[in-house]
Amino acid sequence: MGNFSDVSKILIGWYEIHQRVLPWRNTDDPYKIWISEVILQQTRVVQGLDYYKRFIGRFPDIDALAAADEQEVLKYWQGLGYYSRARNLHEAARYLKQLHGGKFPADYKTIRSLKGVGDYTAAAIVSFAYNMPYPVVDGNVLRFLSRLFAIDDPIDLPKGKAFFTALAGDIMDELRPGLFNQAIMEFGALQCTPSSPACGQCPFLSVCLAYATDKVSDYPVKIKKLQVGNRYLYYFHIHYQDYVYLKKREGKGIWQNLYEFPMIESEFAMTFEELIRHKNFRELFPSADISKFKLVIQDKKHTLTHLTLYADFFEVTINEESESLLKVRKIRQNAVDEFPTHRLMQLYWETITKKT
Repeated sequence: MGNFSDVSKILIGWYEIHQRVLPWRNTDDPYKIWISEVILQQTRVVQGLDYYKRFIGRFPDIDALAAADEQEVLKYWQGLGYYSRARNLHEAARYLKQLHGGKFPADYKTIRSLKGVGDYTAAAIVSFAYNMPYPVVDGNVLRFLSRLFAIDDPIDLPKGKAFFTALAGDIMDELRPGLFNQAIMEFGALQCTPSSPACGQCPFLSVCLAYATDKVSDYPVKIKKLQVGNRYLYYFHIHYQDYVYLKKREGKGIWQNLYEFPMIESEFAMTFEELIRHKNFRELFPSADISKFKLVIQDKKHTLTHLTLYADFFEVTINEESESLLKVRKIRQNAVDEFPTHRLMQLYWETITKKT
């Protein structure tokens, strides 16, 4: 390949033909671009599109998002996971309302300082909204560049990430940085995919060093191995008269401030006999005054980044409230939908709805 400008020209040419039509690409509104980028951080475009439309429909600008209650924001985020993203958006919107009068900043440094905004998101916003020459380096970009130039630098180490960021900056079209960033990300998402990339139809086929050495699957290089642990959760869908119980998760964690049934968490799988002897079980159900106790779902697997969850759900009908339950929020069964819940809870409702 002659020089870096050739890479840019080929990418943009490919993009103009193959790009997907997405609503956040038809705007230079930094707020809408910000929302889209945060949604897409851990979410596929197909899934994120409907969430984006719904979120923007309810919170069309900084003022609307800043004025909302956190519980409502979490409810609109429900199903996307990684709820810290929604909490950070809400906190940043309130900050922008208070210190910037609801105006979105137009410089990289200020945008980068917002809660939950990293190098990639800040670069995406300033390049797409203001056409500033900041390279976006996400997984798609890292994969494409590492294959094209057969670069062995690990992408999950700071040195490697810095190298690829500088390389993307060198390749970037100086006059059309926003368009270039869209193109290189889209190329990695649609053409140079993680598995089964369309090498036969790739415009870089003749110059891709990974393809030339038959090592496409070897790139990108990662050095760290993710340690994944297991957790076992035992949930109780408790009925008392016309009420059920929901508990708000406190403290830090991915499900912070979301609601769920009372539950017992364990680092090891428990037999039913071990479960009913557990201290927390005896606190929830101190007497034998239970008219129904049924296992509804067993070993429901839910995979997170660093954790694999296995959940059992029990449906329980009681005739008397325990002292422990008096500390839990008691609501009408038909009011459950008003509360933001995490994915495991949603899977439970989907399952019992199908059974009825």
